[in-house]
Amino acid sequence: MSAARKTAAAGKKFDGFTDDERAAMKEHAQEIKKTARRSPRSAKADGERDVLAKIAEMTDEDRVLAERIHAVVKAAAPSLVPRTWYGMPAYSKDGKVLCFFQSAQKFKARYATLGFNDVASLDDGAMWPTSFALAELTPDVEARIGELIARAAG
Repeated sequence: MSAARKTAAAGKKFDGFTDDERAAMKEHAQEIKKTARRSPRSAKADGERDVLAKIAEMTDEDRVLAERIHAVVKAAAPSLVPRTWYGMPAYSKDGKVLCFFQSAQKFKARYATLGFNDVASLDDGAMWPTSFALAELTPDVEARIGELIARAAG
């Protein structure tokens, strides 16, 4: 029996999204409205404030990772504009999200994730990674992230 039938058989409605995914989509809709009301001049400062507020809401373990990622991104590519994206700290280039931090708590995962979108210049042959699991940030890991961010923003 298919998952959809099992769910229907149990009397539950299945719409394809979890509660966490629906919440992230609602946050994204609010972010779009908020961004549309901002002046281009204040976008970076307002985005920074939003990102820091999202980081402050995280559990201690995720917050420590997110604060370090934020510092590494700012140092490696100061031209990127901080913003939130689906309720996650993200950094954009020319209005498009280049990379983002997804806390482990966000979708109840066992590790946080640093992800890159297609605007990131990370192409490496026919296949390359677009996200990285983050268990802890050592100096070597931070250096590697800094290199990836600089290359992606390049």
